[in-house]
Amino acid sequence: MEHVAELTAPRGASRATPGPAPRGRPFAVPVAVVVPAAVMLFLGLWGLDRGTMWRDEAATFQIARRSLPEIWRTLGHVDAVHGLYYLLMHPLLALRADETVLRLPSVVAAAVTAGLVGAIGSRLAGPRAGLWAGLLYAATPFVSHYAQEGRSYALVAAGAALATWLLLEAVERQEPGRYGPWAAYAAVVAVTALLHEFAILLLAAHGATLLLSRVPWRVWRGWGCAAAAACTLLVPLVVVSQGQSEQVSWLRTPGPEQAGALLDAFAGPQAAVVTVTVLLAGLACVLPLPRTGRLGATQVALPLAVVPPVLLYAASHWQPLFLDRYLLFCLAGIPLLAAAGAERILGLLPWRRLAAVAGVAAVAVAFVVQLPQQERERLPASRGDELARVAAVVGKQARPGDAVLFLPLHERRISLAYPGAFTGLRDVALARSPAASGTLYGQETSAPRLRDRLQQLPPRQRLWVVWDTTTVGTPWFRAQRAETAKRAVLDALYREESTVFVRGGAVSLCTRVPLT
Repeated sequence: MEHVAELTAPRGASRATPGPAPRGRPFAVPVAVVVPAAVMLFLGLWGLDRGTMWRDEAATFQIARRSLPEIWRTLGHVDAVHGLYYLLMHPLLALRADETVLRLPSVVAAAVTAGLVGAIGSRLAGPRAGLWAGLLYAATPFVSHYAQEGRSYALVAAGAALATWLLLEAVERQEPGRYGPWAAYAAVVAVTALLHEFAILLLAAHGATLLLSRVPWRVWRGWGCAAAAACTLLVPLVVVSQGQSEQVSWLRTPGPEQAGALLDAFAGPQAAVVTVTVLLAGLACVLPLPRTGRLGATQVALPLAVVPPVLLYAASHWQPLFLDRYLLFCLAGIPLLAAAGAERILGLLPWRRLAAVAGVAAVAVAFVVQLPQQERERLPASRGDELARVAAVVGKQARPGDAVLFLPLHERRISLAYPGAFTGLRDVALARSPAASGTLYGQETSAPRLRDRLQQLPPRQRLWVVWDTTTVGTPWFRAQRAETAKRAVLDALYREESTVFVRGGAVSLCTRVPLT
């Protein structure tokens, strides 16, 4: 009962007095930390096995299962920005390689983030607001999306939340000659940025927080040293990833539509939920809660939610890099602001326990309103493609000894993600395997060599063409010389007998054109 009493106590009774936080202060109010983490863990595990990977997850699945030398060789050519994540996933997938295990680290990371949001909110706005912020974070469909994806973004969000907590610790406990908190902060920021380099924008948000809070010079000195150390550790990754920038060449310069979509993702996406969340966040900015330490709720949450997206949006008009998932790490600022705004309103109620329950009920209503979106996130079609369905078509219809051709070559990701369906099939275009070549999809032979290989197949040899319906025939495809040459060889020697279409892909049975 003491936890409940602490959760519903008046604000002044549950938070520190102005000045440095006292020694021995607990990490956070247990209810405001444990409950959001438990809710997020439940939501993350709900429908975790969607029955298929999508293309980005397939990249994690196949690269992380390579040997360490092969991973290192690959990172020199491609995906260096995800290198640390692949290395972290390597031992896990070595124990059990399936889709559930692939996504479990993201589930755990999202649960940790929800708990940290509750802890930060408790420290800055009181345990009641911390509980609301943590629950609102967990109830956001955008969070669930990446909590159930085998990529690094949920881990990056957890690192950013932990770094923000450590910033509070370092600022509030700043003492001459005490550098431990700043060292921990620098280490967490560095690891977070190594998981995805755009997370270094977190430093800009924290710098804005210190500026708005008017902290003393000794705080700036400690933060500056920590920031410089984190940036220095990131330099090698930045240099290598710059040489691999072609990987994001498909991104376009963002406009108002992309900015609006990011707002919907962070605060909604249902219009009613977005409206209420934005109004509460605005209230927290106009009428910020009284500060009980060197940093206030609005001074921490507002830069976190705004500064990284604005900087990335502006930079993307020079080199397009703006993508919502790259900014998941700063979403926590929105529920923190909304909870602070709700505290301004519900804090007027004379019954503290009723106010706490009312805030939880409001989050529950927001979750129910957006339940259809939550359910869609757990469908096989919630991502861009369904690799398992394409593989299943091949596995059902092909026979050992048949040949297979991937069009374009990135469709080989299907056989890398689901190799069982392609057992016994001859990949006629492959020259060097992905692992041996240090590439995502392998190196293919030239068009003349492919023609020779196809002509050497027995006349009645069946050829299965696995092709991407979203790219074949598009201007992008026609601009790829190797792919158009491969398609020309195929059309000259084979004809299509039948095709099975699935979402985002197709499998065609082709037979040799009779000689005339």
